[in-house]
Amino acid sequence: MVEDDKRNFALRDDIGNETSVFSGRTPRQAALKAARRLDPAKSEQQAEHHELRLREKGTKKVHIYDGWAWTETAPDDKPGWMPTEITEANVSKKGIEHLDSI
Repeated sequence: MVEDDKRNFALRDDIGNETSVFSGRTPRQAALKAARRLDPAKSEQQAEHHELRLREKGTKKVHIYDGWAWTETAPDDKPGWMPTEITEANVSKKGIEHLDSI
């Protein structure tokens, strides 16, 4: 069996509750998945930035990102199952915080 090196990251709310888990090889990949769940704006310029706090499972590290999402028209060569409007997202890393206890 080949190990895929994916790690799990728990999305934390303002009071420290872990509401969802996103997987990825890097914290940024998990943050992008979390950002796509945000309420999308009509364009990237209008998108509201939200703080995303992702704790890496098994560690006391919390990766902190600003994330935003917007809708775009799907490309012309899209597969048949894809909707005409898709959600795009982007993130910007703010830093890492270390928790005292979990």
